[in-house]
Amino acid sequence: MFAEVLSSAVALLLYVNTLGADFCYDDSRAIKTNQDLLPETPWTNIFYDDFWGTLLTHSGSHKSYRPLCTLSFRLNYAVDGLDPWGYHLVNVLLHSAVTGLFTSLACLLIGEGLWSLLAGLLFASHPIHTEAVAGIVGRADEGAALFFLLSLLCYINHCRLRGHAGFCRLMAWFLGSLGCAACSMLWKELGVTVLAVSALYDICVFHRLKLRQIIMLVYKRQNIPLLLNVFFLAAWGVILLACRFYWMGNKPPNFSNSDNPAADSPSFLTRTLTFFHLPAMNFWLLLCPDTLSFDWSMDALPLIRTFANLRNFPTVGFYLGLMLLAWFSLRTNKQMTKHKETNGKSHHYTNGRNGNSNGHSYHHNEDEHMNNLPIDTHSNGTQNGTKKPYDNRTQLPTTENVVVFSLGLLAIPFLPATNLFFYVGFVIAERVLYIPSMGFCLLVAVGMRSLYIRMRRQSSRTVLLYLSAAVLLLFGIKTVLRNQDWQNEEMLYQSGIYVNPAKAWGNLGNVLKSQGKMEKAEQAYRNALYYRSNMADMLYNLGLLLQESNKFSEALHFYKLAIGSRPTLASAYLNTGIILMNQGRLDEAKRTFLTCSDIPDENLKDPHAHKSSVASCLYNLGKLLHEQGHQEEALSVFQEATQKMPRQFAPQSLYNMMGEAYMRLNKLTEAEHWYRESLRAKPDHIPAHLTYGKLLSMTGQKAEAERYFLKAIQLDPTKGNCYMHYGQFLLEESRLVEAAEMAKKAARLDSGEFDVVFSAAHMLRQASLNEAAEKYYGQAANLRPNIVVPRAERSITIWLHPSSSSLVFVRPFPAV
Repeated sequence: MFAEVLSSAVALLLYVNTLGADFCYDDSRAIKTNQDLLPETPWTNIFYDDFWGTLLTHSGSHKSYRPLCTLSFRLNYAVDGLDPWGYHLVNVLLHSAVTGLFTSLACLLIGEGLWSLLAGLLFASHPIHTEAVAGIVGRADEGAALFFLLSLLCYINHCRLRGHAGFCRLMAWFLGSLGCAACSMLWKELGVTVLAVSALYDICVFHRLKLRQIIMLVYKRQNIPLLLNVFFLAAWGVILLACRFYWMGNKPPNFSNSDNPAADSPSFLTRTLTFFHLPAMNFWLLLCPDTLSFDWSMDALPLIRTFANLRNFPTVGFYLGLMLLAWFSLRTNKQMTKHKETNGKSHHYTNGRNGNSNGHSYHHNEDEHMNNLPIDTHSNGTQNGTKKPYDNRTQLPTTENVVVFSLGLLAIPFLPATNLFFYVGFVIAERVLYIPSMGFCLLVAVGMRSLYIRMRRQSSRTVLLYLSAAVLLLFGIKTVLRNQDWQNEEMLYQSGIYVNPAKAWGNLGNVLKSQGKMEKAEQAYRNALYYRSNMADMLYNLGLLLQESNKFSEALHFYKLAIGSRPTLASAYLNTGIILMNQGRLDEAKRTFLTCSDIPDENLKDPHAHKSSVASCLYNLGKLLHEQGHQEEALSVFQEATQKMPRQFAPQSLYNMMGEAYMRLNKLTEAEHWYRESLRAKPDHIPAHLTYGKLLSMTGQKAEAERYFLKAIQLDPTKGNCYMHYGQFLLEESRLVEAAEMAKKAARLDSGEFDVVFSAAHMLRQASLNEAAEKYYGQAANLRPNIVVPRAERSITIWLHPSSSSLVFVRPFPAV
């Protein structure tokens, strides 16, 4: 118990400095913009959507089905909203709990004492875990690991109680193991691999079978109870996977070539060499976690195209080392274990002595020496032709058994990430190593224990202990320092420039832009494009920045490059159309909006954002038709927009424009309906207050109309347009002095807006304040030198368009 408590406490302390961190990288999409976390969204949606809030059966879904993790995010949101402190606290507590459970597993395998403590502390402090703990979306790996260990420990108890407990108690532990395995998979997909690890434990640790015996077990169907247990584990795994595949629409996910470049390579040799190298690279990160990155996609790890590539040498060495280690652990050692088969029975010999003698194997002596546990080697007898399991309540498994199990714990949970069964959407993902690192930590602890025993001199043993402590200290320091990189996105992306410069610079540009550092942001975007010139998101982001800096020609250039790189990028069409519309190139703008509206949302990474852009394109197209007097066409386009807009789209401007179009057609009842819908969608929507006030004035409801105009001014006293509309209402009511005062306020507040200044001059003229009117006419003429100022005898009534602004998709995309 001491080892479990100490390792859990160390895990807690090492990640205390993450509690003040912000949301970083994938946290934004999984939490900040995920509609499934909102209280107004039915909680049952969590079980139909993927991890990012997209319908699981949608062609663009990531297919990452992790409802229990999303549910934990929703609970966090219900308690703290979007305060990152609570989310980080849950992550740290989960890591501490997983560390304690893992240390308990180590105690069962190598005994309570120094070496199980070493395994626990190594897991607690390993820097590879920083992404899983400091990054909030890493909670999926932590939750999966928690139930992974609970499932495995339940199965170990089931094995240990065989022959010592009743059927009901045995079944309770077995069913508990299966239930926890299902929960682990619902936290993250790789959790289902615990069933294979449990089978490995039963075969190689509990029954201590060697390679030859495993083959005989399969071909001669020996030990039927063991085969049945393995069968039930496999059957439950097949059921879980079949349900999982059915629930996601019986289709695998689609990933972009930048997510996993090797999978997109047409060369079989390139794919094979690169995919074989990736596990070796992941093992190196476990062995030497010096260079870490928030993302390893794109060109972070160059493809291996030929046999001459030097990186093939460590790949071969890695697999040779694994195979030799597994072989020496599974092989039948004639000097250590002899079998004499008589009438289908086998008798166990140890060190040349019959198992009924008091002789002990070398490894049993290791365990006894290190853990001071009583060992019973009276293990002769058989079960259906195979060796009877040791008395697991008093005896620890041998070193070979633990090594085989550790290799399985390292390799089996990593199999889904190897691209062996299906392509995955990443090259290397550090958080994927959270569960496999348990096998690595066990291997290190067992290796250190074996070295310690083989050393005859006490000084050598002392040096080994000091080296172990130094490794733990270095890992702990690296973890604390790496946590600092996860404090905010700017630090995180700066830390990744060395590994993945294209994505790091691109995302850093988004951060700098949000901070108002436009020049630095532009340079960051250009740096990203220097490393990878065809990144559609970065081309779009640079175009957006240039558009906001009024560099419209350059912005158009980059939008067109973005569309050329990704023809389905709807937001690039949207902003291109808006620029063309503002430049008076109306026919080009129409064509651009129409092209955007026809782009399907199939196989898109973020269909919600795409649908928002399409709805905005239709809004702007309808507004353009409305301004040209084509009201029926405009209404048809607006109706299409209401059908295509996603759940999170803010529809108040769209509804208000529909009311405007019905007003032009003199269909006042329909206009009033849509004005009310606009105010229902957003009660503080100022344009809807102004347009509805105008409608009420036209229908003779003067007092109610004035209330809406005054409400608009109250909502934003700094908006000159509100005063102008109220002034026009007062002018119609012949309240000339008040109208003139409103006109002056409007002109002062929006002195750079031609429509406001021009209307103010007209209102002042109507109030017979000719000198003031002349002043504002001159100001309007300076704003638009080609304007023809109306003659004094002409009577003009101008209603400004209260919702004249275009919908622009202003959110910059992260580098993908």
